[in-house]
Amino acid sequence: MRTIISSTSKFQLLFLVFIVLLSSSCSSSRKVRKKNIDQVVSTAKSFHGTPYRFGGTTRAGMDCSALLLHSFSSVGVTLPRTSEAQSKIGRRVTVQSLKKGDVVFFATGRKRRQVTHAGIVTSNNRGNIQFIHASTSLGVTEDAINSDYWSKKFVVGRRVF
Repeated sequence: MRTIISSTSKFQLLFLVFIVLLSSSCSSSRKVRKKNIDQVVSTAKSFHGTPYRFGGTTRAGMDCSALLLHSFSSVGVTLPRTSEAQSKIGRRVTVQSLKKGDVVFFATGRKRRQVTHAGIVTSNNRGNIQFIHASTSLGVTEDAINSDYWSKKFVVGRRVF
């Protein structure tokens, strides 16, 4: 026997399926975002101790923008090569709003607002914000953003995801 479904019922069924798909994607997108953030930070941490090399992109030596490049490429995100260009990607966030996986940019040169250095936030524990970066003196290492040195050099934070 053939069942006849009215056009109104078809519309209601389609609408219901759409709502179910839409609501289920919200929680799964949060899970994907968290998984991606964890992967980015994990990849960055895997380079801990790698020596600094200006223009370097390998474990033999790398600079700060290469650390970001490799870390984000581990989740399929392509970033520009320089920290200056990277500082324009994503949504701007204040230092108080920084979360794990956000990128932070600094002006370490003579010009106070010109981005010359970058890192990735590894944690924010009640305002104690840690970030990983390729230091010219220590290689890939973690530091506190609110230290005397880094807090004065901070330019902008960005959220890529």
